[in-house]
Amino acid sequence: MQKRFLILTLFIILFSLMSSCKFNKIRKGGLKEKYDAAIAYYDKGDYYKAGLLLEEIIPLIIGTEESEKAQFYWAYCNYYQNQLVEAAYYFQRFYQTYRLSKFAEEARYMQVRSLYEASPPSNLDQSSTIEAISVTQSFLNAYPNSAYYEECSLVMNQLREKLEKKAFENAKLYHRISNYQSAVISFKNFQKDFPDSDFNEEGAFLRLDAQFRYAEQSTDRRKRARYDDAITYYEYILDNYPESKYLKAARKIYDKCLNELGKLNS
Repeated sequence: MQKRFLILTLFIILFSLMSSCKFNKIRKGGLKEKYDAAIAYYDKGDYYKAGLLLEEIIPLIIGTEESEKAQFYWAYCNYYQNQLVEAAYYFQRFYQTYRLSKFAEEARYMQVRSLYEASPPSNLDQSSTIEAISVTQSFLNAYPNSAYYEECSLVMNQLREKLEKKAFENAKLYHRISNYQSAVISFKNFQKDFPDSDFNEEGAFLRLDAQFRYAEQSTDRRKRARYDDAITYYEYILDNYPESKYLKAARKIYDKCLNELGKLNS
């Protein structure tokens, strides 16, 4: 068994050395040899070697018949090696250069796919998610009959949900760190930007709570108006979420507002 394992190991090492020598020889060859080898490596799924060769020859074959396919495959080499930001860039560049290509629609779709997969979790900066949404919308506008249309529509929904979650978590963060004025504003903006969100019921209660605490911290001159606003937010919950699980807690805040207003009036 040990002898068989040793023979197999030596065979693998020998094969790797021979393969490496062959690849190095190709890299010293002419453009056609490199191009043909790059396509062959790509077809076999060796995207690393295909990518190395394509990266070398693309600047030298611009304007030739082979350039279009080489640039398309180069973008895919980046994608298959999980270099998603680079892949998105090269798919975009291909699309801009070869808009009439038979690969143009696929390149635009792959730009969407690359940006979608590169989009970070909702707790991180969402600048790239915003870019992904913009590119996805452009694809949906440009290719309404595409075979990729349904998938890109799902991608769009998932990207928007990520922004929605990020916005809500930001508003909750203001509440958590006791920046109640900013919390109230953020929950208002969230409701405006995401009117159909499932988070809006919780957001409505947290806005009420933040407004009450904001009023508590205010000077006597400003308390009356701010408690009045809190009451308005309570009435909004009552009108829009009459069966809300937050209704009991909201009622307690409402009663406190009335009590504080009574003290101010006296």
